[in-house]
Amino acid sequence: MIYLDNAASTWPKPEGVIRAVTECLEEAGANPGRSGHRMAARASRILGDARRELASLFGIRDPNNILFFANATQAINQALKGFLQPGDHVVTTGWEHNAVARPLEAMRREGRIGVTVIPASPGGAVDPAEVERAIQRETRLIVATHGSNVTGAVMPVEEIGALARKRGVRFLVDAAQTAGNLPIDVETMGIDMLAFPGHKGLYGPQGTGGLYVNPEVSLSPLIQGGTGSRSEQLEHPRGRPEGFESGTPNTPGIAGLAAGVRFVRETGIQKIHRKEMHMAETLRSALSEMEGIAVYTPQGSRLPVVAFNLEGLDSLEVAAILDTHYDIAVRAGFHCAALAHRSLGTESTGAVRASFGYFNREADVDALLAALQEIRKFFH
Repeated sequence: MIYLDNAASTWPKPEGVIRAVTECLEEAGANPGRSGHRMAARASRILGDARRELASLFGIRDPNNILFFANATQAINQALKGFLQPGDHVVTTGWEHNAVARPLEAMRREGRIGVTVIPASPGGAVDPAEVERAIQRETRLIVATHGSNVTGAVMPVEEIGALARKRGVRFLVDAAQTAGNLPIDVETMGIDMLAFPGHKGLYGPQGTGGLYVNPEVSLSPLIQGGTGSRSEQLEHPRGRPEGFESGTPNTPGIAGLAAGVRFVRETGIQKIHRKEMHMAETLRSALSEMEGIAVYTPQGSRLPVVAFNLEGLDSLEVAAILDTHYDIAVRAGFHCAALAHRSLGTESTGAVRASFGYFNREADVDALLAALQEIRKFFH
């Protein structure tokens, strides 16, 4: 199969990731932080190693401020629901994934918070000046995706972070599409909370992700239970990270995540990004010159994502034909991003999305272009 759905989950994984998961299952299958024997201690070291790898990647001073979750969605929910208080106001953007938009909408409908959505021009980033104008007296948080999973548009995170600090507002960034793909430094970018998945640009297994939380940000855990520490007390611990990681963690997955981060750091983010963007821009440019195809990813996009539609054809139908007749995997529909498709004007049609990873080849681009030409000719 030609796999062009890396924005959803990268595949294949580096050999080191598979090896790390296997070794953990074979040699460190105990519960970390729960027992005093050597295997449990080894499992605990796996989690510590992963935090240190992530801290080095994101410019985080204290790895203990990295909290592990099953995915970025859980991390975002922890950030929003553990930080916001009744009466708070949130500023967000028109490019947000449903992982941000839905919990905010649920809290708004419950009457707990107010929300202002900054509109975005189709294919473009939001204007930081618009974000600042939306700040109210009750505004406590700005939430922004770092990069759109639909068009590849990258938000001016550093500028928004600077204005958030100036106005005394906390800043949460959804790095689902950029962690491992673009440089991120939480200090220089003014990021108070950073949510990231393990299974996309970090090349880890599914079921992994995390949340960095600034040590000055007060956060309440969403889940209480066994943490392996202070077990004699009924009161749940509030320390980081154990107070936010109740229950048995996905130790094999986190071992794979650490290996994925090492792969990214050793290969080099710039090298990975350059290779992926070359393929994405080749596709975007070729599609822009083909009749009967609408391309939504703008020239100069900084993420390896290309969104398009074949005129007169449903996006889901196109994806199904590519899958069954050409053995090419893409994503079609609305990409769990209702706000983004409203910004694009594709809220009734959705779009086809091809997204590239480090292990794709230029031949994959050629195969997709040839397939789309055949589909166009057949239907038109």
